[in-house]
Amino acid sequence: MTATLQGIRVLDLSRVLAGPWATQLLGDFGADVVKVERPGQGDDSRQWGPPWLGGEQGESAYFLSTNRNKRSMTVDLSNADGAALIRDLARTADVLVENFKPGTLQRLGIGEAELRAANPRLIYCSVSAFGQHSSKRSDPGYDAMIQASAGLMSVTGVTAEEGGEPQKVGVAIADIMTGMYAATAILAALRHRESTGRGQTIDVPLYDSQVAWLANQNMNYLVGGSIPERFGNAHPNIVPYQTFATRDGYLMLTVGNDEQFARCVEALRRPGLATEERFSTNAARVRNRDELIAILRAVFLDEDTNAWLSTLSAVGVPCGPVNNIQQVFESDYAREQELVKLMPHPLDDALPTVANPVRFSETPVQYKLAPPLLGQHTDEVLVDWLGYSEKSIAKLRETGAIESVDDV
Repeated sequence: MTATLQGIRVLDLSRVLAGPWATQLLGDFGADVVKVERPGQGDDSRQWGPPWLGGEQGESAYFLSTNRNKRSMTVDLSNADGAALIRDLARTADVLVENFKPGTLQRLGIGEAELRAANPRLIYCSVSAFGQHSSKRSDPGYDAMIQASAGLMSVTGVTAEEGGEPQKVGVAIADIMTGMYAATAILAALRHRESTGRGQTIDVPLYDSQVAWLANQNMNYLVGGSIPERFGNAHPNIVPYQTFATRDGYLMLTVGNDEQFARCVEALRRPGLATEERFSTNAARVRNRDELIAILRAVFLDEDTNAWLSTLSAVGVPCGPVNNIQQVFESDYAREQELVKLMPHPLDDALPTVANPVRFSETPVQYKLAPPLLGQHTDEVLVDWLGYSEKSIAKLRETGAIESVDDV
């Protein structure tokens, strides 16, 4: 079967997570993604371990998490011949993704204006901390500082009354969501190009992306006027919607409407709560949150987690266990849904990688290439994309534009 993006060429000049996450998605959907890396060092995240695949001189788990379905080539962008090579590659590319500090690639002669002038069909996507044109465009930014400064940490963590402090999310979610926005923007730009024949420039800032996906918390402030606070594992707009301690652990209860609440308290053997005026509607439950939660906390301590999960699930009340990641991957559901895909890698014949969650009926997600070794495909790409001869490739090595064979 053909893939959705089969025939689309993506030149990936990005590093770390936000840009690579976007290009991995495009690769999963069938695009030919060429990852351009620094000679000798490569993507920063190659050094972000342990753990490592194949020992400390191997590949970091971090790098492996976000570089599937890509080919790696090494190019020294500061070398004149290296910059010229990027211009050649961009002329035959459909999409270019980069996350250098704004202005860096322009100084090297491979900025958006120059590359799109040579290839008007090129979609040039830039990912940065604060955008290409803002007053903060030159400021650096990593995920954790974006989570902090763009509001996420202020609504994440245990409440101040319980002694908590602002907390970052356990994964680099600002980077990941920026990558998602970048990928969807690229897909929209490809659709626009189908009808107009023209590419365009896309600017995706981490800060703006982080603000955008605060969703209901943003609107709680813009509409309600109150600054959202931390609620721990509870929900600011829905009650009961949080974790509860049981006799032997915890469960997550997510009651989304009044009908579910009635079924919930019936299963908890407290049916009268559903008709009490202070709890009969969600708005009332939000106003009387503390009273209701105190009652439910006492009830949940009566039985084990699995007993409550069975009782609540039987009547259609949404709830779930608080699993660790080992439990996630060892579950029957994970096996049934094939959440882990095994791919051959030079350092492991069966490298586990996490499946893309999208399932197309006609154009399945691709699992063709394991995350590449540094420079693994340099010669291959030069032949495939540009038709370079062995002599031309050897000359690039002589000038230092690409790594020598011995270094790869």
